[in-house]
Amino acid sequence: MAPFPGSGLAKGLAVTLRTMTKKTVTEQYPDVQPDLPPRTRGVIGLFEENCTVCMLCARECPDWCIYIDSHKETVPAATPGGRERSRNVLDRFAIDFSLCMYCGICIEVCPFDALFWSPEFEYAETDIRDLTHERDKLREWMWTVPAPPALDPGAEEPKELAAARRTAEKLAAQQQPPATEPHADEQARAAERPTRPQGDSKQQTDQPRPPQEGTE
Repeated sequence: MAPFPGSGLAKGLAVTLRTMTKKTVTEQYPDVQPDLPPRTRGVIGLFEENCTVCMLCARECPDWCIYIDSHKETVPAATPGGRERSRNVLDRFAIDFSLCMYCGICIEVCPFDALFWSPEFEYAETDIRDLTHERDKLREWMWTVPAPPALDPGAEEPKELAAARRTAEKLAAQQQPPATEPHADEQARAAERPTRPQGDSKQQTDQPRPPQEGTE
């Protein structure tokens, strides 16, 4: 049976009339900040102390939006006669968020935990060229990264924490003071105490016993 003319319009007006009486659910942003989940993928924060300039994040990025510059620095030998070493020093770490697609590959492949997701999302710019943020800005976002979730109470202790705990216990045992020696007064009294000369007991047993009464 074909619908009567104007039935679609009547259904649309019915939906409109039902929603007109309901309370609005629109969030008045930016006056009201949205309640985002703690693991929201907002921006990427950089903890540059952990960065070793291994370039894994830049090589694995599918958008090539990570720019890293560094130089080598010679580290003197830690012990006399040792060998000098060289290490990479980070000069620039920038991310072009106009190209980033928020896949998180750079965070996953970082072997030293230098990149983290931050829930910050208010970084819009009027010029697209200003969306390339340098390491200073990335470090500011690092302090907005939420703490990791708690571990399962029945889970095995992480190897890193177990090794650190054993090292701390070993150092604490080495730093404990040695057993206290006897007090000087006790040592003096022990020196003044008379001692039995060696062989007294033997001499006493070798001496002849006096004859008892009634015996010849």
